[in-house]
Amino acid sequence: MPSKPRRRTGGFADLLVALPPREEDDGFPLGPHPLAAGGFVDADGCRWRLARGPLHPRRAKRLAVEADAMTLGAWHQDFPDALVPVLLAPEERPAAWLEVRDRFDAPDPPSHQAYEFVAADGRTLLYINTRC
Repeated sequence: MPSKPRRRTGGFADLLVALPPREEDDGFPLGPHPLAAGGFVDADGCRWRLARGPLHPRRAKRLAVEADAMTLGAWHQDFPDALVPVLLAPEERPAAWLEVRDRFDAPDPPSHQAYEFVAADGRTLLYINTRC
């Protein structure tokens, strides 16, 4: 009769179990990141679904002008239980694009990647994710 496999100790799962519980007031919203979740609901209640990405910088540049909405991935503080990106006002978008355009896929932080989200009504959103 084959012996039962022995359970290893000291692995990653044991490390996770040993971590203290997350405190809700650590300054970070709870919930899955919009990229990992495949979408999010904005502050106005519109559901955005991840359509594609990471995008080529040329496509991101085009969407910075043509998309119906844009975010740099900053979070609303009014929603402590969810990651709700702050949408930029139309007049803020040109300056935001100038701020991030040279750091797409940069080897050292900060580095940016662009993603396209769509709403059920066909609107598009350019989501710029920053990796620090």
